[in-house]
Amino acid sequence: MAGESIGTPEAPAQRVDRIPLYSEEAEKGVLGSILLDAANVMDFCLIRLPDPDCFHVRSHRLVYEALQKMDAEKKVVDILTLAECLKSLGHLDDVGGVDFLNQLMDSTPTSAHADYYIEIVRQKHVLRRIVRKAREAENLCYTSDEDADIVLGRAEQSFFEIGQQQSDDIEPWEAAVKKSVGLIEQMMDSRAGISGIPSGYRDLDSIMMGMHRGDMIVLAARPSMGKTSLAMNIVENVAMGEDRETKAVGVFSLEMSREQLVLRMLCSTAGVDTQRIHRGTISVAEHGQLMQAADRLRKARIYVDDSAALEIVDLRARARRMKKRFNIDLFVIDYLQLMNNSKVSRNDGRQQVVSSISGGLKAMAKELNVPVLVLSQLNRSPDAREKGEPRLSDLRESGSIEQDADVVLLLYRPGKYGENADQATTIVEIAKQRNGPVGQINLIFRSQLTRFENAATKFEGEPPPEYNQEDDS
Repeated sequence: MAGESIGTPEAPAQRVDRIPLYSEEAEKGVLGSILLDAANVMDFCLIRLPDPDCFHVRSHRLVYEALQKMDAEKKVVDILTLAECLKSLGHLDDVGGVDFLNQLMDSTPTSAHADYYIEIVRQKHVLRRIVRKAREAENLCYTSDEDADIVLGRAEQSFFEIGQQQSDDIEPWEAAVKKSVGLIEQMMDSRAGISGIPSGYRDLDSIMMGMHRGDMIVLAARPSMGKTSLAMNIVENVAMGEDRETKAVGVFSLEMSREQLVLRMLCSTAGVDTQRIHRGTISVAEHGQLMQAADRLRKARIYVDDSAALEIVDLRARARRMKKRFNIDLFVIDYLQLMNNSKVSRNDGRQQVVSSISGGLKAMAKELNVPVLVLSQLNRSPDAREKGEPRLSDLRESGSIEQDADVVLLLYRPGKYGENADQATTIVEIAKQRNGPVGQINLIFRSQLTRFENAATKFEGEPPPEYNQEDDS
């Protein structure tokens, strides 16, 4: 139709009247309450208003900074001592002298409402931080050369940090003891004594007691040792276990596509040789087994992101959204060295990049309060050893992986190094465990099925004496 506009842009939003994001009266009320009753009010202020920037008015900010200094030095707080402190800092005249301090007390008849004043000041400070982060995000949109997904991840992380910093991280001692007692009772109720998420491998769970919340677990090996297969077997055990409550698992596959992972899991679950599928020679019975396996997999809560070359900021943002949407219990990342961090300059070297990625993954485990299983490559050093035994020092490109990890598992198959003809026997060495013993376990690798199975058990119940508790504070 003539005159009709296609794709007309929306009209700009009407500007609303903007009330200043601070309350001068509430800020005065907080400072006056401290002067009236510092012994009771100051401690609460330090928790809810940890930074002088929580106060918008400069004179109030300077006074609060002086009060924090006096509290740290355990000095008595009154008008005279506060004036002396401000004078020593060169700020007494800046705030308006002793007369201003007297006005603070005169404007606050009682400290009984201190918590009310403190909450107003805190709320206004949070709003100012939100506005500041929003402006930074807007500027980043116009100035950054990075992909939109990465910019979104940075913005999301900055807003998430505001919320994280508002929570009171000091848990009452009574609650901490109660939680620990509950954990003990949970372990007593469990026949296996497992306090974390079981991997499905008997001997491994006996030593690790499962995968625990907030832990970064590194599974490292040379190429073609089966680390992806073991990781996906653990995913299958966690998400599809028949004898226990199933969990939701998030998988970031930077190397293999979603379809490749699903095919592996189908063959592993069905017990069908993957090569027979590729050759198109599966039998009618094997086809039936695959269909049954597909029915089981459809019900599993497994969520795969197969984006390649993810930035650590982007991965953390995706994990955060996945956790919120699907209530993920375990994250698996395959593998660390395929990730990037453009915030670290290339001039700093690959080691610094890997170090920043490792630190980011550990922070992600703590932030989301779930175990994070991270696959990692080893350097070539094991290939030069007679039995191919890996060591912690073989972790590729950065020693910070060993430092950041709570648990390090080193996977190798001695048969591949000519020790014997047995290609199936696989050794998993628990080379580091921050809160438990170290040692070795055996698994059997069925290469045709890309599946690891429990070997003959080495022990039942408690780990044997040869496992040594790691001295790691």
